[in-house]
Amino acid sequence: MSPTPRSTPTRYRHRARSDRAVLDAVLDAGFLCHLGVVIDGAPLVVPTIYGRDGDTLYLHGSTGSGNLRAASTGGVSVSVTHVDGIVYARAAMHLSINFRSAVIHGRPTTVTDPDEQLRAMRIVVDNVTPGAWPAVRQPTKKELAGTLVLALDLTEASVKVREGGPIDEPEDVAVGGVWAGVLPLRQLWDAPVPADDLEPGVPVPDHVLARIAGSPVAG
Repeated sequence: MSPTPRSTPTRYRHRARSDRAVLDAVLDAGFLCHLGVVIDGAPLVVPTIYGRDGDTLYLHGSTGSGNLRAASTGGVSVSVTHVDGIVYARAAMHLSINFRSAVIHGRPTTVTDPDEQLRAMRIVVDNVTPGAWPAVRQPTKKELAGTLVLALDLTEASVKVREGGPIDEPEDVAVGGVWAGVLPLRQLWDAPVPADDLEPGVPVPDHVLARIAGSPVAG
């Protein structure tokens, strides 16, 4: 990663990570990001899905999306955050969370090559629903024409990680009587819910079951 004034943390710098592998790990662990753009002079942050391929983050949506159109013509920021636990401290000012977060800055480029556009869409789909792409109908030319795909370089990014227990003042520890520690947080997939119009006899596919089990999926 190449640090710049806007990608260099100014607070809690000890939590910053400069290893590119940490950035990749934070991005690969999720599929929901928040895209920050400026529309008519006002900031707007919207949630959207993404996929990563090497040094590129792909976003896509409707060509009618004002958010994506604004992103395609100016600078943006993209943030991804994972909450790993609530940190209970003895003092209100030291209550916190354990987290892993990444913020990417840059000017996205619009993907216009049809082959790259289709490939980028598969990267996003594979990130959100691993293994589903070969099992579903592929996009039509009309659907591709109505889809705006953006590619954002990952060079300008910052990563922060907070881990461990509370950091209390010695005098608060000495007083005692207040529980302090970490309440870990994890996310689990629940049982699949079939569509209301699903015909009888269609089993839950292996790639969905693998997602529940946390197993890697090839395809």
